[in-house]
Amino acid sequence: MMKRILIPLALIVAACDPGTPPQPETGREPNPAFEAQIQAVEKARAVEGQVMDAAEAQRKQMDETEQ
Repeated sequence: MMKRILIPLALIVAACDPGTPPQPETGREPNPAFEAQIQAVEKARAVEGQVMDAAEAQRKQMDETEQ
């Protein structure tokens, strides 16, 4: 009988830990390696857009020549 009372009581006490709350993240200095990777991804997206536009223009031109 005593175990039935002590186990839930221990769990309740353990859940009420008055530890310090997590601190909000402060601004970090950008890592140059990550900045280079981010710039590379942005350039790749820009090139992808240009390639997609060129492909669409080529498809339209092919459709016009078929008619």
